[in-house]
Amino acid sequence: MYVVILAGGSGTRFWPLSRKAHPKQLMSVFGGKSMLQRTVERVIPLNPKRILVVTNHLQADETRRQLEYLRGIRIDVIEEPMGRNTAPAISLAATLIARHDPEAVMAVLPADHYIADEDAFCAALQRGREPAMNGWLVTFGILPDRPETGYGYIEADRHLRGDGPYPVKRFVEKPDAATAAQYLAAGGFYWNSGMFMWRADVILDRIANHMPDLARAFAGIAFDADIWEPADLAPQIEAVYAMVSGQSIDYGVMEKADNVLVLPASFGWSDVGSWSALPGLIAPDGDGTVRLAGETVISVDSAGCVVRGEKLVALVGVRDLVVVDTPDALMVCARDGAQDVRKIVEELERRGLKQYL
Repeated sequence: MYVVILAGGSGTRFWPLSRKAHPKQLMSVFGGKSMLQRTVERVIPLNPKRILVVTNHLQADETRRQLEYLRGIRIDVIEEPMGRNTAPAISLAATLIARHDPEAVMAVLPADHYIADEDAFCAALQRGREPAMNGWLVTFGILPDRPETGYGYIEADRHLRGDGPYPVKRFVEKPDAATAAQYLAAGGFYWNSGMFMWRADVILDRIANHMPDLARAFAGIAFDADIWEPADLAPQIEAVYAMVSGQSIDYGVMEKADNVLVLPASFGWSDVGSWSALPGLIAPDGDGTVRLAGETVISVDSAGCVVRGEKLVALVGVRDLVVVDTPDALMVCARDGAQDVRKIVEELERRGLKQYL
C-alpha cells in the first residue's frame, strides 16, 4: 500500500493562526506535534511502501522540515506549483505511483484531520484494501452521531450487504438542519470524510473517463530512470498545472463513477474545519472555555469560549466567543460564526493586505 497525504490546503478558517506559508496542517492545534506529523505517524503501523505528501510550493520547505525526524520512512514531498484542488493532486500522485507499480493500492488522506482511535482507523484502512485491489473506488463514510450541517453526506445502498462496504447511491452537499436530522433518522447516510482508497491504475482510468482533459495533461509527463526524484519533474509539473483547472475528486470522479463503495467507519473523526470544532476535541476548563496552548485566561461571568493567545486573555461577561491573538492580528468572532472566518481572508486579499496572509 502507498499512502498519499494531501497537505496543500490553506486553512483559511483558522486565520489568523493559519497563514499561507504555515496553514492548519502545519500547526500544533492540539499541542505537541503538528496535524501533518500526526497524520504521517498514524499510517506508519500500516507499513506503507512509500508515503507521498502533496503540498503547495509555499509550504514545501516547512513540510520537509517537519518530517525530517522520521528517518527510515520513505517519504516524498511533492510540490504543486499552485493550488488546483484535489483532483490534480491525486492525479499527480497516482501518475507517479502507477509509473512504478500500476496495480498498487493507494490510500488518499487529508493532512489536517483529527482521529481519536488510531487503531480503529488503521483497521478501517485494512478493510478497504481488498475491495480496492478488486477495482473498486472506496470512500470512507463516518457513522454520524448528530445531525451535522457542516459535512457532506454519502447515501449507501445497504440492501443485503451486511456491515459493508456498500455501493454508493449518491453524494449530497452539506444539508440544512432539518435535512441532516432526516438523514440521521433514516440511516444509511454517512459523513463524507474525504478519505479514499483505490488502485493507481483504476483511479487514472476513471479520471480519463470523467476528466479527460486532466488525464491528457498528466499523460504527457516523461519520466527518467528514478521516478522518486519528483524535483526533477518540476518543470513538467508546472506546465501541467498551468493548463488544468481546479476541481475536487468528489465532483470530478466520485459522483459520476459507477464502481464506488462506501465503507462505514467510526474512529472519532473530525475534519477540524473551524475554530468552533475544538470544544468537542479539547477538554474545556471549569467554565467551558477551551484553551489551546495552556494560555493564561481570566474568566469573569464568561463561558463556552475558545481562546488562543500570545498574552494574558481576560474575558468579562461574554459567552461562546472565539478569541485568537497573534503578534500581528487579533480575531474575535462568535463560535457559531467561525465558518465565516474565511471571509476575513477574502477581504484581506481584496484589500491587498498580503502581510496578514
